[in-house]
Amino acid sequence: MITVKQLTYALLLGGMATATAYSQDAANEYVAPPDAGPNGKAPRMKVQLLNQGEPTKQYAVIFYQGDEAFSGLLEFAQKYHITSAHFSAIGAVSGATLGWFDPQRKMYKKIPINGQHEVIGMSGDIALYQGKPVVHTHMLVGASDGTTRGGHVLAAYVSPTLEVMVTVDPLTMQKRFDPDTDLTLIDPIPANKEGQ
Repeated sequence: MITVKQLTYALLLGGMATATAYSQDAANEYVAPPDAGPNGKAPRMKVQLLNQGEPTKQYAVIFYQGDEAFSGLLEFAQKYHITSAHFSAIGAVSGATLGWFDPQRKMYKKIPINGQHEVIGMSGDIALYQGKPVVHTHMLVGASDGTTRGGHVLAAYVSPTLEVMVTVDPLTMQKRFDPDTDLTLIDPIPANKEGQ
């Protein structure tokens, strides 16, 4: 959207500012993978250990009104020293930013989700990159008319709750930087290294 200030400059400069405004808007449509991290916080998040079974633990990570779930999951992983896990979730959001990975640009195209939506499904994993936990998650949301939208989660603002069930895996998963995509991808350990 062009502001009054940009329009004034465009009239004064014979349209040059309009081109600048358009290119700035296009740049804001995309985000690089390293910058696609958490936004906001989850001060109301609660965590409950569901079982301490061997070889896996299971947690319920519950978010409430206004919590930003992506950063909350990262905070959970750091606080509970999660090195490898997978999770699924249901609930609702008042807004979100999802992403679609454009392999040509090596960036995520932002998909804004405005207003109240049901979280039909959210799934993802936690693995280590350079010794720190990294959350990777996708989400499918539904609007009041039943239409759906989905993508890679860049931010998700909870309303009224999001219930995430996390299963901690017995072996640590590692990620590596992939120069072909600029993404951090899971790098499985070959079976023979695990003694199998």
